Amino acid sequence: MKFFVDTADTAAIRELNDLGMVDGVTTNPSLILKSGRAIAEVTREICEMARAPSCAEVVAADAPEMIREGKHLAQIAPNIAVKVPLTWDGLKACKALSSEGHMVNVTLCFSAAQAILAAKAGATFISPFIGRLDDLNLDGMQLIEDIRTIYDNYDVQTQILAASIRSVNHITDAARIGADVITAPPAVIKAMASHVLTDKGLDQFNADWAKTGQKIG
Repeated sequence: MKFFVDTADTAAIRELNDLGMVDGVTTNPSLILKSGRAIAEVTREICEMARAPSCAEVVAADAPEMIREGKHLAQIAPNIAVKVPLTWDGLKACKALSSEGHMVNVTLCFSAAQAILAAKAGATFISPFIGRLDDLNLDGMQLIEDIRTIYDNYDVQTQILAASIRSVNHITDAARIGADVITAPPAVIKAMASHVLTDKGLDQFNADWAKTGQKIG
């Protein structure tokens, strides 16, 4: 499974990238706002650092403007994946941009039917939002499973990018089902290393070691 980090915080991306934990980056207008930086500046820095698919989102509502914005974003770096929303105009933009060889991430997917359309339009990635479905007492992970089944039925090449990840369980469940990619905030990715029994075991080892009075080296 590929790990995309969902942030515009370049320091957080650098830390994970140095550990080999970054296979791509996703941003959106909210994350750009939080960074306090110009979209072109921060996106260029991310692309140079990660050297992997880096998703930058259009903000227009109609297809011609989405296409224009998408082409502008794609000029920032060769590893840009243009994010478009899963609307009819977004699908038109996806088709136009993907036909010109640009990577496209179709975002805000909430149904398997939408995912089928995105694949038909040439999406590189489809981003089902797990957490937002869970917020409505719907099964976000079931959506990942449904899309995986459908895509496998027809050997669809569009990659399933599980988004709106809220917990470590979301990541492990998505991996079990077979999502190609997850995108999660840095804190959630780092939380994967934590376990109460690991902490308890270390406390015991350290206590026992202190009793030996020894040093290493």
